[in-house]
Amino acid sequence: MAVIDRGGPFGAPAPALSSRRARFEASPARNLDPVLIGAVIAIALLGLLMIYSSTRERLAFDGLDELYFVKRQAVFILLGLCAMAAVMAVDYRKLRDFSVLAYGAAVISLLAVLSPLGSDARGAQAWFQLPGGFQLQPSELAKFAIIVAVAGYCNEHRGEMDPRQLALTIGLAAVPLGLVALQPDLGTGMVIALIVVGLLALAGVSGRQLAILGLLALTGVWAVINLGMLAEYQQDRLTAVFDSGSDPEGSGYNQEQSELAIQTGSIDGKGLYQGPQTQGGFVPEQHTDFIFTAAGEELGFIGAGTLLALFAVVVWRVWRTATQARDFYGMLVCMGVLAMLTFQIFENIGMTMGIMPVTGIPLPFMSYGGSSTLTTFACIGLVSNVYMRRFIG
Repeated sequence: MAVIDRGGPFGAPAPALSSRRARFEASPARNLDPVLIGAVIAIALLGLLMIYSSTRERLAFDGLDELYFVKRQAVFILLGLCAMAAVMAVDYRKLRDFSVLAYGAAVISLLAVLSPLGSDARGAQAWFQLPGGFQLQPSELAKFAIIVAVAGYCNEHRGEMDPRQLALTIGLAAVPLGLVALQPDLGTGMVIALIVVGLLALAGVSGRQLAILGLLALTGVWAVINLGMLAEYQQDRLTAVFDSGSDPEGSGYNQEQSELAIQTGSIDGKGLYQGPQTQGGFVPEQHTDFIFTAAGEELGFIGAGTLLALFAVVVWRVWRTATQARDFYGMLVCMGVLAMLTFQIFENIGMTMGIMPVTGIPLPFMSYGGSSTLTTFACIGLVSNVYMRRFIG
């Protein structure tokens, strides 16, 4: 007697199952880079642990919820993962079509934050106040827009950027840079400038043009420092790098306490929740800009080294994706993200060790902060977008 195969788990795949499998196999999602995503999530989870350790004593002393900052950062991470997924969902080549819109939105938001709509905090008018006690920092989100927009422009003029086009590119970059400088936000301005110069170099700008760019950049730095464009606390931060005793109660104090916390950690650290500098609250802004000091003190060289290894994995995977991108625009996008992440990691950790000035640049994926978390996860979404579609025409 003939056996009729109706499909299902013991026969041929059911039509619906086959259809779902075919859609999955054709989907770019199956080409996700688990190493990159895993490293980023591991850093974020370690960040939650260090945020808790560096804030629990102070919050408990004030009679507040010890998990206050941890809960908020967990929400930021979840929102960041959603932003990453949203960016990955749309082919990055289609995102290029929205580069002008992204640039315009960034400029408008940077203008708006300088108006009465913005609020002043820690000496800079750089935030919008949102319901629930949340804040939005448009200069952080502008990094994403600048990467997409400048990469798109450089892609269109690859290898053929004449002086007029170069001047236009510099002008486009100068607008958000100028608005960020007016806040003032020295750190974000440095990041945006590095992204633009890096992408221009990759786009085939000549050595002579790059030299002119370098001269303009140095002139801009001189003007910012010498023409009163820096706030007093920012000038103190620059001075403290070379002489921490010049401002013993301000930036110099921050620098000394930060270095002391890292030195105290030694090889294996003081132990979780046992660091005297961290638990004593001696390092200002430790859960934000100085989060690395908590890891250095309580987890020691071993823990801090593990964290650095995770960052190295992230940098390596972004670089690898750039080299495997199927088109020039994909490579530019990845290299823009790479420039942003590499500089922020180096500058943030360098300032905690006293070899770089304190600029307020957060440590990617780890420092407490909604805007920076959203931006860095969205940028990882860009890189993942390129990686997922490297074999898709």
